[in-house]
Amino acid sequence: MASSAAARGIILRFAVVLAAASLAACAQSSVVSNRSALLAPSRQASLQHDSTASRVTKRRVAVTYTPFAPRQHAAGTRLASQGLASFYSEGTRTSSGEKFDANELTAAHPTLPFGTRLRVTNVSTGRSVTVRVNDRGPFVRGRVVDVSYSAARLLGMVGDGVAKVKLDVVQ
Repeated sequence: MASSAAARGIILRFAVVLAAASLAACAQSSVVSNRSALLAPSRQASLQHDSTASRVTKRRVAVTYTPFAPRQHAAGTRLASQGLASFYSEGTRTSSGEKFDANELTAAHPTLPFGTRLRVTNVSTGRSVTVRVNDRGPFVRGRVVDVSYSAARLLGMVGDGVAKVKLDVVQ
């Protein structure tokens, strides 16, 4: 009987250790996948991509998102939206099929029709620029628009990589 109780105790301890190791492995895999998502290459590249990613993760940012009208009704809407904007400076073709040019005042938006004119205003500086939607994106949660490098430069957001902006449909 004593050996049966000892065996039972050893099996119980082994089960507890195995459960703890499994939980630790699950927690570690989510940390690695979140970090990998931040460091994965994407179109939302600034000139200092790695330092921008680390700066963004070290501060909390409140994002307000007012969705635009569904795609078929978006051309007539004048609704405003607010959130984070990022910029990109590399790529060959846009979703509309035209060649990407970082020197043009263009933007990527998830739902607005191609050709839509959008006024992007940097909330912290008051600077604004009118861009033409010619691409789809951004593909990072919490961001409402990707602008070209030249638009980002005019908005004063190149150094930080992201900026809180207000969007207004102009045309």
